[in-house]
Amino acid sequence: MTDARAADTGAARERSATRVDAHHHVWDLAIRDQPWTADIEPLRRSFTFDELRPQLSRAGIDATVLVQTISVAEETPELLALAAACPEIRGVVGWVDLSAQDVSARLDELRSLPGGEHLVGIRHQVQGEADPQWLLRRDVTSGLRAVAAAGLVYDLLVTEAQLPAAVEAVRRHPDLRFVLDHGGKPLIAAGEVEPWRSNVTALSEQPNVTVKLSGLLTEASADWTVDDIRPYVDHLVEAFGPTRTMFGSDWPVSTLRGGYEDVVAVTEELMAQLSPDERSAVFATTALSSYQLERASA
Repeated sequence: MTDARAADTGAARERSATRVDAHHHVWDLAIRDQPWTADIEPLRRSFTFDELRPQLSRAGIDATVLVQTISVAEETPELLALAAACPEIRGVVGWVDLSAQDVSARLDELRSLPGGEHLVGIRHQVQGEADPQWLLRRDVTSGLRAVAAAGLVYDLLVTEAQLPAAVEAVRRHPDLRFVLDHGGKPLIAAGEVEPWRSNVTALSEQPNVTVKLSGLLTEASADWTVDDIRPYVDHLVEAFGPTRTMFGSDWPVSTLRGGYEDVVAVTEELMAQLSPDERSAVFATTALSSYQLERASA
């Protein structure tokens, strides 16, 4: 998408009081390596919030949710401290070892740190786990119960093949609010719809789960078009409804397929058929409610 097209789309958007990017990252390779980027040369550099901030402004995004990138305990306190220093960052989805016996204590400790009031959720890179039933393990089940007891959200980062276990995990934890990252990672580049479609439908039938329209461009081929992505986005919005669907950029991973403003503009184009209130839900109120961002920023 050209910059001109993105600008035209942005100029025509209806603005809500707050527009939220519910999923982005930052990292500094001088502080900590990101081994998952080893073979992704464009991502083998530091990406800071100072770099993102002007792009948020140009795209009309007012608030963000900062999400962990690596399963190490040291990262989350750094993200919380950054949130404390940056008013645009309303919430942090951090990491704890869900298999540990003291998850509750670790969550309490994170909340006691500078910026700890911004902790809104927990995530683990389940997509990297060899066990397709990892979410259903007894120790992980105990960890998820601790997340629920703490009033936090759990972000589901799973592959398409792990969706059945995600469905069962959501059913087992009706008191825990779940957010499905990246729309469950459909195989867009391959043009495959099933079994992703059926599994996502089953997940959407559980009232305690919402979904992010994030990371979908990077599931498409390098020469993607909006029409490549549209069937997957349409199904997600139809299955979950706008009030359980939220926008996330997945910056800077999204830079593999386009600029920040392009990602926002593509999502706006795909949401054009919705009513103004429904678009406001996707770009604001679903994230504000799901992550309780107003309370986190108080």
